[in-house]
Amino acid sequence: MEPSASSNPAQGQPTKDQRRTGPAFLFDLDGTLVDSVYQHVLAWREALEAAGIELSVWRIHRRIGMSGGLLVNALLRETGRSLTAEEMARIGRLHIEAYVQRISQVRPLPGARELLARLSQAAVPWAIATSGRNESARPALATLNLPAGVPIITRDQVQHAKPDPDLFLEAARRLDVAISDAVVVGDSVWDMLAARRARALGVGLLSGGYGEEELERAGAYRVYQDPADLLEHLDEVGFRS
Repeated sequence: MEPSASSNPAQGQPTKDQRRTGPAFLFDLDGTLVDSVYQHVLAWREALEAAGIELSVWRIHRRIGMSGGLLVNALLRETGRSLTAEEMARIGRLHIEAYVQRISQVRPLPGARELLARLSQAAVPWAIATSGRNESARPALATLNLPAGVPIITRDQVQHAKPDPDLFLEAARRLDVAISDAVVVGDSVWDMLAARRARALGVGLLSGGYGEEELERAGAYRVYQDPADLLEHLDEVGFRS
Protein backbone atom coordinates (compact mmCIF):
# COMPACT_ATOMS: atom_id res chain seq x y z
CA MET A 1 0.00 0.00 0.00
CA GLU A 2 2.80 2.40 0.80
CA PRO A 3 6.51 2.54 -0.07
CA SER A 4 8.69 0.06 1.77
CA ALA A 5 10.25 1.45 4.92
CA SER A 6 13.64 0.84 6.47
CA SER A 7 13.91 0.02 10.14
CA ASN A 8 17.00 2.25 10.36
CA PRO A 9 15.79 5.55 11.85
CA ALA A 10 18.81 7.37 10.45
CA GLN A 11 17.39 6.83 6.97
CA GLY A 12 13.83 7.97 7.67
CA GLN A 13 11.69 9.17 10.55
CA PRO A 14 13.18 9.71 14.00
CA THR A 15 12.38 7.29 16.78
CA LYS A 16 10.15 8.47 19.59
CA ASP A 17 13.14 8.99 21.88
CA GLN A 18 14.88 11.14 19.25
CA ARG A 19 11.95 13.51 18.70
CA ARG A 20 12.31 17.09 19.80
CA THR A 21 9.61 19.14 21.47
CA GLY A 22 7.19 20.87 19.13
CA PRO A 23 4.47 19.80 16.72
CA ALA A 24 4.43 16.98 14.22
CA PHE A 25 3.57 17.95 10.64
CA LEU A 26 0.90 16.24 8.55
CA PHE A 27 1.02 17.21 4.88
CA ASP A 28 -1.53 17.00 2.13
CA LEU A 29 0.07 16.06 -1.22
CA ASP A 30 -1.56 17.60 -4.31
CA GLY A 31 -1.21 21.38 -4.33
CA THR A 32 0.69 21.27 -1.04
CA LEU A 33 3.90 19.40 -1.83
CA VAL A 34 3.52 18.79 -5.58
CA ASP A 35 2.18 21.08 -8.31
CA SER A 36 -0.52 18.71 -9.55
CA VAL A 37 -3.90 20.35 -8.89
CA TYR A 38 -4.53 21.44 -12.45
CA GLN A 39 -3.50 18.09 -13.87
CA HIS A 40 -6.13 16.55 -11.60
CA VAL A 41 -8.72 19.11 -12.71
CA LEU A 42 -8.16 18.34 -16.39
CA ALA A 43 -8.14 14.61 -15.71
CA TRP A 44 -11.49 14.89 -13.91
CA ARG A 45 -12.92 16.92 -16.78
CA GLU A 46 -11.83 14.26 -19.27
CA ALA A 47 -13.33 11.50 -17.14
CA LEU A 48 -16.60 13.36 -16.64
CA GLU A 49 -16.93 14.20 -20.33
CA ALA A 50 -16.53 10.52 -21.13
CA ALA A 51 -19.71 10.02 -19.08
CA GLY A 52 -21.48 12.84 -20.92
CA ILE A 53 -21.05 15.40 -18.13
CA GLU A 54 -19.65 18.74 -19.29
CA LEU A 55 -18.50 21.22 -16.66
CA SER A 56 -16.26 24.28 -16.62
CA VAL A 57 -12.87 23.58 -15.09
CA TRP A 58 -13.39 26.16 -12.34
CA ARG A 59 -16.32 24.16 -10.98
CA ILE A 60 -14.15 21.06 -10.82
CA HIS A 61 -11.29 22.94 -9.19
CA ARG A 62 -13.53 24.08 -6.34
CA ARG A 63 -13.96 20.43 -5.32
CA ILE A 64 -10.33 19.29 -5.59
CA GLY A 65 -9.14 18.04 -2.22
CA MET A 66 -12.24 15.95 -1.57
CA SER A 67 -12.26 12.23 -2.12
CA GLY A 68 -13.13 11.25 -5.70
CA GLY A 69 -16.55 9.93 -4.75
CA LEU A 70 -17.55 13.07 -2.88
CA LEU A 71 -16.19 15.23 -5.69
CA VAL A 72 -18.28 13.51 -8.34
CA ASN A 73 -21.39 13.53 -6.14
CA ALA A 74 -20.99 17.25 -5.50
CA LEU A 75 -20.60 18.00 -9.19
CA LEU A 76 -23.57 15.82 -10.10
CA ARG A 77 -25.69 17.76 -7.61
CA GLU A 78 -24.86 20.93 -9.55
CA THR A 79 -25.91 19.35 -12.86
CA GLY A 80 -28.96 17.48 -11.60
CA ARG A 81 -27.58 14.21 -12.96
CA SER A 82 -27.52 10.85 -11.24
CA LEU A 83 -25.25 7.89 -11.90
CA THR A 84 -25.16 4.25 -10.93
CA ALA A 85 -22.42 2.88 -8.70
CA GLU A 86 -20.84 1.25 -11.76
CA GLU A 87 -20.80 4.56 -13.64
CA MET A 88 -19.25 6.31 -10.65
CA ALA A 89 -16.53 3.66 -10.43
CA ARG A 90 -15.84 4.00 -14.15
CA ILE A 91 -15.39 7.77 -13.83
CA GLY A 92 -12.95 7.21 -10.99
CA ARG A 93 -10.91 4.78 -13.09
CA LEU A 94 -10.92 7.14 -16.06
CA HIS A 95 -9.71 9.97 -13.84
CA ILE A 96 -6.73 7.94 -12.66
CA GLU A 97 -5.88 6.94 -16.23
CA ALA A 98 -6.11 10.52 -17.47
CA TYR A 99 -4.05 11.82 -14.54
CA VAL A 100 -1.29 9.24 -15.02
CA GLN A 101 -1.01 10.40 -18.64
CA ARG A 102 -0.23 13.89 -17.31
CA ILE A 103 2.15 12.84 -14.53
CA SER A 104 5.23 13.93 -16.51
CA GLN A 105 4.00 17.51 -16.02
CA VAL A 106 3.94 17.23 -12.23
CA ARG A 107 6.79 18.78 -10.24
CA PRO A 108 7.50 19.34 -6.56
CA LEU A 109 6.38 22.78 -5.45
CA PRO A 110 9.10 25.32 -4.62
CA GLY A 111 10.71 24.48 -1.30
CA ALA A 112 8.86 21.17 -0.81
CA ARG A 113 11.93 18.94 -0.72
CA GLU A 114 13.85 21.46 1.36
CA LEU A 115 11.02 21.80 3.88
CA LEU A 116 10.75 18.06 4.40
CA ALA A 117 14.54 17.76 4.67
CA ARG A 118 14.63 20.53 7.29
CA LEU A 119 12.06 18.76 9.42
CA SER A 120 13.92 15.47 9.16
CA GLN A 121 17.21 17.13 10.08
CA ALA A 122 15.56 18.59 13.18
CA ALA A 123 14.08 15.19 14.12
CA VAL A 124 10.54 16.52 13.73
CA PRO A 125 8.06 13.74 12.85
CA TRP A 126 6.04 14.24 9.68
CA ALA A 127 3.75 12.28 7.40
CA ILE A 128 1.81 12.68 4.16
CA ALA A 129 -1.97 12.15 4.02
CA THR A 130 -3.71 12.42 0.66
CA SER A 131 -7.26 11.95 -0.59
CA GLY A 132 -5.76 10.37 -3.71
CA ARG A 133 -5.63 6.63 -4.04
CA ASN A 134 -2.30 4.85 -3.98
CA GLU A 135 -2.33 4.32 -7.75
CA SER A 136 -2.49 8.03 -8.54
CA ALA A 137 -0.47 9.27 -5.54
CA ARG A 138 2.56 7.01 -6.05
CA PRO A 139 4.00 8.78 -9.15
CA ALA A 140 3.68 12.21 -7.51
CA LEU A 141 5.30 10.94 -4.31
CA ALA A 142 8.24 9.67 -6.36
CA THR A 143 9.07 13.25 -7.39
CA LEU A 144 9.76 14.19 -3.76
CA ASN A 145 12.62 11.68 -3.22
CA LEU A 146 11.21 10.75 0.18
CA PRO A 147 13.39 9.08 2.80
CA ALA A 148 12.53 5.57 3.85
CA GLY A 149 10.10 5.17 6.70
CA VAL A 150 7.87 8.17 6.03
CA PRO A 151 4.22 7.28 6.72
CA ILE A 152 2.12 7.69 3.57
CA ILE A 153 -1.64 7.51 4.09
CA THR A 154 -3.82 7.31 0.97
CA ARG A 155 -7.56 7.10 0.40
CA ASP A 156 -7.29 3.30 0.17
CA GLN A 157 -6.30 3.06 3.83
CA VAL A 158 -9.13 4.91 5.59
CA GLN A 159 -12.90 4.69 5.67
CA HIS A 160 -13.54 8.32 4.72
CA ALA A 161 -11.42 10.96 2.98
CA LYS A 162 -11.48 14.74 3.37
CA PRO A 163 -13.33 16.67 4.59
CA ASP A 164 -13.61 13.87 7.16
CA PRO A 165 -10.60 13.79 9.52
CA ASP A 166 -9.73 10.10 9.04
CA LEU A 167 -6.59 10.64 6.93
CA PHE A 168 -4.99 13.02 9.41
CA LEU A 169 -6.03 10.97 12.43
CA GLU A 170 -4.42 7.91 10.86
CA ALA A 171 -1.26 9.89 10.04
CA ALA A 172 -0.96 11.01 13.67
CA ARG A 173 -1.51 7.43 14.83
CA ARG A 174 1.27 6.19 12.54
CA LEU A 175 3.62 8.80 13.99
CA ASP A 176 2.52 7.94 17.53
CA VAL A 177 1.69 11.59 18.30
CA ALA A 178 -1.45 13.20 19.64
CA ILE A 179 -3.47 14.85 16.87
CA SER A 180 -3.71 17.95 19.09
CA ASP A 181 0.10 18.18 18.85
CA ALA A 182 0.05 18.16 15.04
CA VAL A 183 0.06 20.86 12.37
CA VAL A 184 -1.93 19.99 9.24
CA VAL A 185 -0.54 21.68 6.12
CA GLY A 186 -2.88 21.80 3.13
CA ASP A 187 -3.92 23.91 0.16
CA SER A 188 -7.70 23.48 0.12
CA VAL A 189 -10.64 24.40 2.31
CA TRP A 190 -11.31 20.67 2.61
CA ASP A 191 -7.89 20.19 4.24
CA MET A 192 -8.62 22.97 6.72
CA LEU A 193 -12.07 21.58 7.51
CA ALA A 194 -10.61 18.11 8.09
CA ALA A 195 -7.90 19.60 10.32
CA ARG A 196 -10.51 21.46 12.36
CA ARG A 197 -12.63 18.33 12.74
CA ALA A 198 -9.53 16.39 13.85
CA ARG A 199 -8.73 19.17 16.38
CA ALA A 200 -5.34 19.85 14.79
CA LEU A 201 -3.85 23.23 13.90
CA GLY A 202 -4.42 24.03 10.22
CA VAL A 203 -1.90 25.90 8.06
CA GLY A 204 -2.90 26.83 4.52
CA LEU A 205 -0.85 27.21 1.35
CA LEU A 206 -1.94 29.24 -1.69
CA SER A 207 -0.19 26.87 -4.10
CA GLY A 208 -3.37 24.91 -4.82
CA GLY A 209 -5.41 27.87 -6.04
CA TYR A 210 -7.61 28.69 -3.06
CA GLY A 211 -7.54 32.24 -1.71
CA GLU A 212 -6.14 33.38 1.61
CA GLU A 213 -9.51 34.49 2.99
CA GLU A 214 -11.13 31.20 1.98
CA LEU A 215 -8.49 29.19 3.80
CA GLU A 216 -8.71 31.39 6.88
CA ARG A 217 -12.51 31.10 6.98
CA ALA A 218 -12.11 27.32 6.80
CA GLY A 219 -9.87 27.39 9.86
CA ALA A 220 -6.28 28.10 8.77
CA TYR A 221 -4.19 29.59 11.57
CA ARG A 222 -1.65 30.96 9.08
CA VAL A 223 -1.53 31.06 5.27
CA TYR A 224 1.67 30.99 3.21
CA GLN A 225 2.41 31.13 -0.50
CA ASP A 226 3.96 27.67 -0.88
CA PRO A 227 6.29 25.24 0.94
CA ALA A 228 9.25 27.60 0.45
CA ASP A 229 7.37 30.41 2.20
CA LEU A 230 6.37 28.08 5.05
CA LEU A 231 10.01 26.99 5.41
CA GLU A 232 10.99 30.64 5.96
CA HIS A 233 8.35 31.02 8.68
CA LEU A 234 8.42 27.69 10.52
CA ASP A 235 8.90 29.50 13.82
CA GLU A 236 5.40 30.97 13.43
CA VAL A 237 3.81 27.52 13.63
CA GLY A 238 5.70 26.21 16.65
CA PHE A 239 8.87 24.79 15.07
CA ARG A 240 12.02 25.06 17.17
CA SER A 241 15.39 24.13 15.75
